[in-house]
Amino acid sequence: MELTFKVSARIAKPVAEVFEAIANPSELSRYFTTGGAKGRLETGATVIWDFHDFPGAFPVWVVEVVPEKRIVLQWEAGDEPSNEANASGRYKTTVTITFEPLDGGQRTLVSIAEEGWRETEAGLKSSYGNCQGWMQMLCALKAYKEHGINLRDGMFK
Repeated sequence: MELTFKVSARIAKPVAEVFEAIANPSELSRYFTTGGAKGRLETGATVIWDFHDFPGAFPVWVVEVVPEKRIVLQWEAGDEPSNEANASGRYKTTVTITFEPLDGGQRTLVSIAEEGWRETEAGLKSSYGNCQGWMQMLCALKAYKEHGINLRDGMFK
């Protein structure tokens, strides 16, 4: 059993606008990273994301960015305690975000896939949590880009 998922949403904005809303930390902080984002998503960068619903800021390693096409990220799986005593138990999952123009470029299909959890109860639980989080991110992105609304504002703090 491979633990992986993929979620998608259609955003009524051109690919360039939707891509920028994810790659640009000030944009991402307006609707998703409730505690803020530091660092632009560029190949080889390590950025910091902070969420009020997930205690503490943490690193996100940017594996690949193909502007307006794909973003590949890695981060710690989150199903094992992240402390020095358990350093050997740490591992990363891979997140792939793709962008596809629709309707003559007027809309964008954004798909987010994540894979790489260990096939354990903790891995399964963590994958479900991340699947929920990425779908929530897509809903928040849609509300933000199409209507200027931050769905996550005040939701967790």
